[in-house]
Amino acid sequence: MTTPRFDGVELFLQIVESGNLTEAAERLNLTRSAVGKGLARLEARLGTRLLQRSTRRQYLTEDGQAYYEHCLRALAELEAAESVLESGRQQPRGRLRASVPLAFGHHYVAPALWALMDRYPELEVEICFSDRMIDLAQEGFDIAVRIGELPDTDRLSARRLGEQAVGLAASSAYLQRVGRIESIEDLAGHRGIAYRSNTPHRACVASPLMMDDLQAVADAAIAGVGLAWLPSWLIAHYVLHGQLEAVLPGYREQPAPIHVIWPTAAHMPAKTRCAIDALVAATPSCLTGS
Repeated sequence: MTTPRFDGVELFLQIVESGNLTEAAERLNLTRSAVGKGLARLEARLGTRLLQRSTRRQYLTEDGQAYYEHCLRALAELEAAESVLESGRQQPRGRLRASVPLAFGHHYVAPALWALMDRYPELEVEICFSDRMIDLAQEGFDIAVRIGELPDTDRLSARRLGEQAVGLAASSAYLQRVGRIESIEDLAGHRGIAYRSNTPHRACVASPLMMDDLQAVADAAIAGVGLAWLPSWLIAHYVLHGQLEAVLPGYREQPAPIHVIWPTAAHMPAKTRCAIDALVAATPSCLTGS
């Protein structure tokens, strides 16, 4: 059963948004006369004039402006409620666009998102690997993973995945060739390999080799080129595979947070929610401290 309380609301919104009765009538597939009568009935029921009209233009009255704004808010709430119900019924589908850091994205983010495609056949995944800070909304990304402090903005929502510290590592061959390192003083004279944007403790180890790709830094260390400044999670990976050794494990910079972020919105699509949950579930213990 319908209620007359909301009769004419859609008609009123169409008149305001289209700018005149004739255009509103075309959008609603009604005659201009029917639209005019519908507006008159709404104004009579509300007991106030909503629109002032002349032969050349129309404009909202003060009461009309207030009523229009309230109608828009109510409509937004209804649409949000329908979206919530719809997301609860639907499987994730469509294209998920993710921006991820190069090395961390390859090692941890991409495998978690690949697994989602097996669980949800209607989901497509596009992964862009870059250490560049991007504008999610402007560049059309659903999620991004970022290492470091986040900008203070209400345009982004975030969930913490863990934290990253940077330490030293070297190959066994390098350490056998130049000697074991037992203290900070032993670092003097060693050749460092540094990621270009990473500067902590640079004074303690000269870094004649600098690169803008963490994987290249790790590869150089594995090849015995020198001591590498690497994230703790990457060191843990190569220590596990016997390719690197951690050097002075307690000698690390202050950890940086790792977050998955997404544009703030009243409703989160099912594909975004599933991706966030998958990344949290896939976070290794070396990032959470557990």
